Amino acid sequence: MELSALATGPADGVDLRVDTTADGFLDAVGTDALEPVCPASVFPETVVVHVQLRPRRSSTRRCLAALSALALRHDTVPFALTGLSGDDRVVRVTVGVELGPRELIAKFSDQAQAAYAFVDGLFTDLYDYMPVYVGEPSETERAAAAGVLEAADTARPRAAAPRIPSPRTPVDLAGATAARRGAPVLV
Repeated sequence: MELSALATGPADGVDLRVDTTADGFLDAVGTDALEPVCPASVFPETVVVHVQLRPRRSSTRRCLAALSALALRHDTVPFALTGLSGDDRVVRVTVGVELGPRELIAKFSDQAQAAYAFVDGLFTDLYDYMPVYVGEPSETERAAAAGVLEAADTARPRAAAPRIPSPRTPVDLAGATAARRGAPVLV
């Protein structure tokens, strides 16, 4: 049966499954839809939405703090930092949000609704960091994000930083003596 917008009659006999065995299929669409973004996921095939936050370099820490605060409010939603890149002005932080399996998304499950609420929070609460929907991050962006997460996981010893005195600036002695000469001093 031909599936077309102009076809008349019911489309009950149409097979809408995706054939992943076709040559070049994974090159065309990527493997993102076939692997869960979070390793603890129980579903083999989940839908992942990538949202990129683009804070200026000076506000990157505030952006990550706001993202972690949003994650605390939506603790049931699996998400991960999936990409990291940047240029001279902005840092691009890509967040992969796992919506859940296709079947549960179609039925508006509790998991899907919670994930949509998290994505909505990304766009409303983190509006200042210019969120946009993006495609799957490149391997370079994924490697950068993995490096940052790995560095964040390793505990660094917090030793007291040595105090380094700041250099003293010499006082303008010529101006000070001139000021003393101009004002009479009463003893």
